[in-house]
Amino acid sequence: MTTIAARGSVPQPESRRDELQDKGFSYVLAFTAFFVLIALAGAALSMLWGGREVLAQEGWRFFFSAEWNPVENRYGALVPIFGTLVTAVIAMIIAVPVSFGIALYLTEVAPSWLRTPVGSAIELLAGIPSIIYGMWGLFVLVPVMTEYGTPWLNDHLGTLPVIGPMFQGPPIGIGMLTAGFVLAIMVIPFVSSVMRDVFLTVPTRLKESAYALGATKWEVVWDIVLPYTKSAVVGGIFLGLGRALGETMAVAYVVGNTVRFSVSLLEPGTTIAALIANDFAEATDTYRSALLLLGFVLFIVTFFVLSIARLMLMRLSRREGLK
Repeated sequence: MTTIAARGSVPQPESRRDELQDKGFSYVLAFTAFFVLIALAGAALSMLWGGREVLAQEGWRFFFSAEWNPVENRYGALVPIFGTLVTAVIAMIIAVPVSFGIALYLTEVAPSWLRTPVGSAIELLAGIPSIIYGMWGLFVLVPVMTEYGTPWLNDHLGTLPVIGPMFQGPPIGIGMLTAGFVLAIMVIPFVSSVMRDVFLTVPTRLKESAYALGATKWEVVWDIVLPYTKSAVVGGIFLGLGRALGETMAVAYVVGNTVRFSVSLLEPGTTIAALIANDFAEATDTYRSALLLLGFVLFIVTFFVLSIARLMLMRLSRREGLK
């Protein structure tokens, strides 16, 4: 019996081979995960290294100065950082309610025969190149803003005491508000698709039980759908925000591409991505170093925003676990 037990405990060649294959597979997966982290860290550090000349020249002043003068080799990132954040916030203010309405319509209101084609059409909008959105913004949205949007905002909102300066500007159509509109149209397909998918994960029994108790559609959405999917909804919103922060060509067409600081949303401005795209081909020496350092700043801003999203999701998960 001892001999039989000892023989049974000896690993067979097939099990040994399977164990090696499992280890090899786990090593490959670990390599792919760490490869992404190494690539991201390498990209960030290479941009920081490329911007070392301007960082040594300007110091911390680079991040807080609004002066951008390549002729005198004076560089400050405040204007493109401000433009990047403002256009992204405008885009999300417009895109989130619209995406929420689209997702709710497709999951709760629309007839079944209409949900699939409309949902597919919205998802296809996400595949349109950004340069197409930029051209549409330049040739369609800018004339509308010049003739109707900017004069109306000047007359009705530009006279208000606190927010008035934000809506005062020349009727030229291009500016941070127009760029925010274009970004919103680009972000809506992403956010609405994520919201629709997570709304579909809500168990039908929960909604049917609420309807059986006399709840309205709004009560079902507010008390059943949103609490069940709020973590995924927040994640989808921040995913769209990350795309809005890094968009380049669509914004470059309509933002105006000027480095003069202005609090007005109707005046031309710039973003980090648009400034790099417009000037990098002609930049040399210190100017190129400044643009590379701007790229590092954009990386940090995006990483910071997505980190906040991750922390919010963790807090929501903890609260759900305590309930």
